[in-house]
Amino acid sequence: MKVIVSRSGGMAGIRQTWEVQVEEQPDPNLWTEFLNSLPWDEVTDSEATPDRFAYRIRCAPHEVVLAEQEMNGPWRDLVNRVRAANGM
Repeated sequence: MKVIVSRSGGMAGIRQTWEVQVEEQPDPNLWTEFLNSLPWDEVTDSEATPDRFAYRIRCAPHEVVLAEQEMNGPWRDLVNRVRAANGM
């Protein structure tokens, strides 16, 4: 299972993308449990406001788009985990 997080927008409009292959992580079962616990169906896609970031999170069959101000709770945890797995 692959998790892809893309962040776009901001002052410079630069897109950054981080990926994680769950099976290659030292704790794949914890990743899977965490991913399954996310409220995928409760998110209404949104757009970033000017000079703010937007996050597109994909983990088939799910995909959500969150404005920077909506990046809290489990979504922030997910982005932080994916970035950490990429050495960020």
